[in-house]
Amino acid sequence: MAVDAKLIDLLVCPACHGDIEYKDRRNLIICTQCGLQYPVRDGIPVMLVEEATQPQKR
Repeated sequence: MAVDAKLIDLLVCPACHGDIEYKDRRNLIICTQCGLQYPVRDGIPVMLVEEATQPQKR
């Protein structure tokens, strides 16, 4: 279930207030500044720092 584009335009990272990108196929919202990844569950972004994960190092 996709997140409404209007909602995505309003969201910012709660940790650093950076811009975000929505990755529909991965069900993730990713901060473009700090890199935290927020889950999307049942079409609802979970924008809680406690629920965020760091990207895996390559």
